[in-house]
Amino acid sequence: MLRLKTSDGVVRVVPLAARAVADFYADTLSMLHEAGIDVHVWPVPVECADATPLDRDQRHCSYDRDAVLRFWRILALTEAVLEKFRARFVGKSSPVQFFWGSFDLTVTRFSGRRASVVPTANAVEREAYSHEVSSVGWWPGDERLEKPSFYSYASPEPPGFPSAVLSTPGVYYHPQLKGFYLDYDVVRTAADPEALLLDFCQSTYEAAANLGGWDRASLEREQPHPRPNAG
Repeated sequence: MLRLKTSDGVVRVVPLAARAVADFYADTLSMLHEAGIDVHVWPVPVECADATPLDRDQRHCSYDRDAVLRFWRILALTEAVLEKFRARFVGKSSPVQFFWGSFDLTVTRFSGRRASVVPTANAVEREAYSHEVSSVGWWPGDERLEKPSFYSYASPEPPGFPSAVLSTPGVYYHPQLKGFYLDYDVVRTAADPEALLLDFCQSTYEAAANLGGWDRASLEREQPHPRPNAG
């Protein structure tokens, strides 16, 4: 269900089920209106091949509860690992965040230095990559890579980044997507999925930071030694 709860105790619910996008959209706006919330929503999807406005989309009507639940579990488990990785960094970083357009979960670290402007970048890209970054996350894939994967990239990409030697088993550089990738199934079936994913995050970041000349001593938190067993 889609659940609305306001600070003054109003609760409203819209069930999630197989029905037209337009009907769900109308019910959602109605729910908000009944709770005293009147908003303007841009109804045209972005970053999608089909940009049929939400209030007119009668074609998309499916809802696979099992697939949605499994997708949510992947995001929840991945978020926990990315939060642990984020805690190692004391420089500027994004929160672990979900992007609706590409449906990926990611966290970004910043070197603190401005990046040169790419002439072909649009307004959003110029803002997103105005400073040097190293990003890592999980992505369900699309027609360019039709399988879920963990990814890591640097912008701007430092010289030598594609050929960097990494410690993570199964990792590879994707020349078209400009980043390192690790199949989700490799992590899912590993003996210790969290350790493998953390190694992927750390090793790809170190490649970007070392080759890009980041001031790592100022940006990173010293990792504590494991506590000895009691007794």
